[in-house]
Order: sequence, then C-alpha cells, then structure tokens
Amino acid sequence: MALEEKREKRPPVTPMMIEEDAALRNGSRGLPPGSWAEAAGPRPRTTERHIAVHKRLVLGFAVSILALLAVTMIAVLLTVRFEECGAAADGPPRASGNGSLPGAARQPPGAVQSPGRPEEEKEKEARGGQAAAAAEEKEEEEEWQRRRELPLWARPRLPRHLRPLHYNLMLNAFMENFTFSGEVNVQLEVRNASRYIVLHAHRLHIEAVRVAEDKLAGGVRVARSFLYPQTQVFVVVLNRSLEVQRSYNLKIIYNALIENELLGFFRSSYVLHGERR
Repeated sequence: MALEEKREKRPPVTPMMIEEDAALRNGSRGLPPGSWAEAAGPRPRTTERHIAVHKRLVLGFAVSILALLAVTMIAVLLTVRFEECGAAADGPPRASGNGSLPGAARQPPGAVQSPGRPEEEKEKEARGGQAAAAAEEKEEEEEWQRRRELPLWARPRLPRHLRPLHYNLMLNAFMENFTFSGEVNVQLEVRNASRYIVLHAHRLHIEAVRVAEDKLAGGVRVARSFLYPQTQVFVVVLNRSLEVQRSYNLKIIYNALIENELLGFFRSSYVLHGERR
C-alpha cells in the first residue's frame, strides 16, 4: 500500500498526445501532419524553358545594339559625303588646258615674261585701246554664251575662285569740290586657277591696277580692266592664270565724287544756329 502511494500519478494518454509525439519525432516542430507536408514540399525551380527565353531576350538586345551602331556609322558616312559634294558644287568651274578658261588668250609654254617695264608703259597698256578692249570684251561674252554660261562679271554674286585675306584702304577727301582719291591693297588667296579678278565697284574712275605675287618683286601683267555697271563690278583680266594655293596682292588707285545721296562715300549736312555745316 505504501509503495503504491509513492508512485507518480501520470495523466492519461490521449489521441492528441500521440499525434503530437509523432509530429515531434518526424521533425515538423509540432505542426499537424497536413501542414508539415505542405511546408516540406519541393519549391518551384527555374526550368529549361525559362532559360531559353532569357537567352533569346539577351540575343535580341545584342542584335539591336549592333544594328543601331551600323545605322549610326552609315549616317556619318553619308553626311561626310554630302558635305564633300556640296563643297565641290559651290566651287566655280575649273580652268582647262594650261589653267586658263576656254576661249581666253593662252600663254605659250616656253614664253618668258619680259622683265620690269617702266610703270608708264604698263599704265598705257592698261588704259589704252578702248575700242580693242570693247571688241575683246564682246568676243569673250559671246564665248561664254556659246558655252551657255554667264560671264563671271555678269553673275549676281561674285565668283569664289578668290578669297580676300586682308584689306588696306587709304582715302583722301577734298572738301573744296567734294571729291576723293583712294588706294586699296587687297591680299588674295587663289582657290581655283583663273585669269579674272572680279570685285564690287560703282561710280569710280580707275587710274591704275597692279597685281603682284606675295613676297616677290615680280608682277602679273594686266591685259585690261573694265567696269561693268549692270552688276556694279570691276573686272581685271590678266595675261596668265593665277596659281592655286598662292597669294597675290591687288592694288587699285582710283578717284570719285563724294555723292550727295545715300550711296557709297556720301556727304551730309546739318544746321546749327541758322548756319549750315
């Protein structure tokens, strides 16, 4: 009797206790059998189909980048080509033969230019023979018309075979009779060979024209010069063509009236205290 009283009194075993014990043994940390099965189930993994889709996306992106680079390179090449064509189209027609324009007087290959003549003789050569110069001018215009082109001096814009680099202008004004005299020196760079120099001028009396090579004593002989009022230009015709990528100095001495209208070098007046000044 005493022994039976000393034994511990254990609670009765129920079905719930049996299930929990089985769950602890299986490692489900006390979850019911159904919940443990769901938690221990296999997780979804990346399939081969998903890998193939990813590869296609990367390949498509790479092809797009290559196509964009190719289009960019083609656009750059076309732009450079168009610029070269535009620069070639802007330039005037190049000279033929020995560098002079067709129909113009050509210098024989072995001809040697005569050394320095007196300045008076050069000026007489430039001024003299107005009738012969007019006939020669008409003949040259007919030659340009046969070529279905306007002469350089009859075009609305100046030709581009020459580029001015520097101007040096000196003027003397005479207020007694409202006249002035001037001298201009223009440094020219030759882009295309030509024996014509065309520049703007209007209502001027040209006294002398000289063309000399830069930094050299030798000059280029002037065959003739004339004003063309229709386009308000002054034309200098040389005996030979100017060489490409060389610079020359053009010197013009002239005189004219100080105009009484808003044109060129003009005069104006005002009244102060009843006196016109």
